[in-house]
Amino acid sequence: MAGYQPQLNPSGSVSLPEARIPTTNNHHSAGELPPQTAGGLAGIFHRANILADLGAIEQRLLERTHSRVAVISAAGAHTVRSGGKRLRAALAVLAARLGHYHLDRVLHPAAAAELIHAASLVHDDLVDQANRRRGQITVHARWDNDVALMVGDYFFALAAAEMALSPDPRIITFYAEAVQTICEGELSPVTVVEPFDRALRQYLYKTGAKTAVLFEAACKAGMVAGGGSDEQIAAIGRYGYDLGMAFQIVDDVLDFIGDERTLGKPAGNDLRQGTITLPLIYATAASPSPLLRDVLTQTTPADALVAEVIREVIAVGGVTAAQTEAERYIEQAIAHLNIFPPSPARQALIDIAHFVIERTV
Repeated sequence: MAGYQPQLNPSGSVSLPEARIPTTNNHHSAGELPPQTAGGLAGIFHRANILADLGAIEQRLLERTHSRVAVISAAGAHTVRSGGKRLRAALAVLAARLGHYHLDRVLHPAAAAELIHAASLVHDDLVDQANRRRGQITVHARWDNDVALMVGDYFFALAAAEMALSPDPRIITFYAEAVQTICEGELSPVTVVEPFDRALRQYLYKTGAKTAVLFEAACKAGMVAGGGSDEQIAAIGRYGYDLGMAFQIVDDVLDFIGDERTLGKPAGNDLRQGTITLPLIYATAASPSPLLRDVLTQTTPADALVAEVIREVIAVGGVTAAQTEAERYIEQAIAHLNIFPPSPARQALIDIAHFVIERTV
């Protein structure tokens, strides 16, 4: 079984590491300098000299989402401007910079990654009926469900158009397969919190499908745009997948230890929605507390119950075990970069990996 291996007690429960709330991770591979993550992702992008390229991609996104239909233009612009840090586009650009770099070759694959991401979020929020994401009002909440459905479809169509303009047909394959997997993942929820093996298997599949495959596709598309070999494409793809796994696990950890001001949503939001994530799976395996099982039977659990469950998950080591799993994925991701010679782009990819494990939002 992949990942952290909990130890069974004679009683059948699981021993997890001593409970702690992770803050800053100081683990680095032997021989590496401390991660240069000052200034967050913007600082990493600045040091890698890709801010101008990301600006060009951003302009492309705004141009592509402009429609003759006013509501689509408005909802599209709202979605793009709420689009976050453009990490997937940056991964495509940095992967291309590991090879023979030309912005015009990676512009379309990078834009496609962000359009697919935006489309999946619009549809995801619609399915979950979430009113806010990262503090921003969602499309269906601002307009209505029909608009959200059409905007998501429109973004997928725009992504397909960007793929068609990409320099290599393999890029279309990478993204088409990723979109299929994303849809399959959205329809494959984690349905149980125990037995442990089954819950973990469901969680890792959903996380890979929901998040990691698009990171992988963006990296592989960028490497193709940079003229990389099959071996290099495979290696950067594995980096992207493991990075995406860690990214989502950290997201799930932050739902237990973050706050509404930094997350844009209240802590325990997953518990309120009945979403089973890794910290809860590990905590349930380690503790016989009925509290951890009962919260999932509540249609709308009270805030007091959610707060009590959060305290229990942290106390029994569920958060720490999940963080340990994320760290393992980051170590694997960085190891996949060993095939590439030292360069500013490679260093930026290493720094992004460290940022993912250290981030607080």
